[in-house]
Order: sequence, then C-alpha cells, then structure tokens
Amino acid sequence: MSYVDSVLQPGETVRYRGDIHWKVYAPGIILVIAGLFFLFAAPQSTFGTLVTKVIGLVLFVPGLGLTAWAWFRRWTTEIAVTDKRIIFKSGFIQRHTVEMHMDKVESVDVDQTILGRLFDYGDITVRGTGATLEPFRSIGAPLAFRNHVTAG
Repeated sequence: MSYVDSVLQPGETVRYRGDIHWKVYAPGIILVIAGLFFLFAAPQSTFGTLVTKVIGLVLFVPGLGLTAWAWFRRWTTEIAVTDKRIIFKSGFIQRHTVEMHMDKVESVDVDQTILGRLFDYGDITVRGTGATLEPFRSIGAPLAFRNHVTAG
C-alpha cells in the first residue's frame, strides 16, 4: 500500500498523483551509453584496448549506479493532491513527508526552464499561510499539479 493511500482520512479522495520526471535517468543513461561505446569501440592495439576498456568501465559502472539511484528516487517519492491537502513523501527507511491543508495554500509557483517546458517538467513551490514548503524538484507535469491545487 502506498504512503498516500495509508494516510487518507475518511471521505478524502485523491484528485491527482504526480511523479518525479523521467529526466532524472538522463545522467546515468548518458554515462552507460558512453561506457558501452568505449568498451566495444576499442582499437585493436593492446595499449589502446586496455585504456579504452578502463575508460569504458570508469564511465559504465557509475552510470549504472546513477541510473539505479534515479529509479530508487522515483520509486520512493509520492506526490498527491487530495480534496483536502497536498501530500509529498520521499525516502525509504528515512522518510521525509510534507503535508499542507488546501485551506492554507496561498499560491503555487511553477518554475520551468526551456527544456522543462519542452519535456513538461519543472520545480514547484507551494506557498501557504505562515510557511513555505520546500520546492519539489523535477516534477513531471507541474502545470497539471498546479491546476489541481488551485481548482479546488
């Protein structure tokens, strides 16, 4: 059972579920591809083969690690807008949760770069009465998130 489902109050319904954008995979995938290129495009000389294989491994192994970390980050993060509040949860063993009731929300700020607009991701900051939530970084479909918060 997801965290959001486990903390819903009686009569509370989820209006929107968000996620971290898939772009978090990009650095790891780029390193994996570069590592594979060096591993399989090595020249035939003994010295050149050894050097390119080492470079390939130096790129490939951290690339796998970054890709696994991105998957884990996406898997352990939940973002939801219910009819009563905004819920953000991240972490697996050490959990970080933020919840804000809808009647306390003053505004929702969306920051998108040019690439963010093209690929539909951005940073969201929810401003409430008396407190500002930390920005949610690299969220997919940030305008849809904002619309679900401000529509209710």
